[in-house]
Amino acid sequence: MIWLDRHNEHRKITGLAMTTMIHPTAIVSSSAELGDNVQIGPYAIIGDHVRIGSGSRVGAHAVIDGHTSLGENNVIHAHASIGCAPQDKKYRNEPTRLTIGDGNTFFQSVTVAVGTAQDEGLTSIGDDNWLMAYAHIGHDCRIGSHTIFANSATLGGHVHVHDYAILGGLSAVHQFCVIGAHAMAGGGSIIVQDLPPFTICEGNRAIARGINSEGLKRRGYSAEQILAIKRAYKLLYRAGVSYDEAVASIREAALSESALQPFIDFFALSSRGILR
Repeated sequence: MIWLDRHNEHRKITGLAMTTMIHPTAIVSSSAELGDNVQIGPYAIIGDHVRIGSGSRVGAHAVIDGHTSLGENNVIHAHASIGCAPQDKKYRNEPTRLTIGDGNTFFQSVTVAVGTAQDEGLTSIGDDNWLMAYAHIGHDCRIGSHTIFANSATLGGHVHVHDYAILGGLSAVHQFCVIGAHAMAGGGSIIVQDLPPFTICEGNRAIARGINSEGLKRRGYSAEQILAIKRAYKLLYRAGVSYDEAVASIREAALSESALQPFIDFFALSSRGILR
């Protein structure tokens, strides 16, 4: 692959460091802002209102558009479309935004839309996320950090996905749902209600299957913490109490067990009811 070091031109246009490399077939707007050591691959397109942080790499034929800001050391693979228009008929080209943190990987043909004026006008993605081929992040979604989206995992608009959640291949999440931290959806899951933290689900329609104990062990949770999480899960699903009673009990337990904090964060956003 041949790269062109257009440092003189870049200094004139954006003040970039000489290490930024752009393939001669790429189209980069003169108003785009690129950090140090950025690489732009063949036939990639970078729009007018795009910022790309240092150390990031953009693959062949990828498109980054919209009012989109990427942090450092992100990798955008071939044919991904980042900052694309929302798939929402109400969208009228408002200057809504997409913000992406550091160290994320977007594989082939991933699509991520900007926000809409009907929400807060923002789609956001945190740090160190891993989005595999054909994953789709709809408009106004809020993604935390350290999540994994397997091939063709799809989010409708306005979905919140908390830290360390994993969505299996071909899974789909209904708009306005909340996916709690450390939750895991099996391949092909159709999620139409909120998925509590630490919980494994699967199926069409998805149902809760238990706690992701092995994943928690790998992430350093102690036996005592995992036991507290299992007790919270039982309150939600097996204790025979109402949802409000279970929430109250978990809130009280969280005062003395910090591992339960993801439940508190989840309850603050959950509005569709939890999947059963």
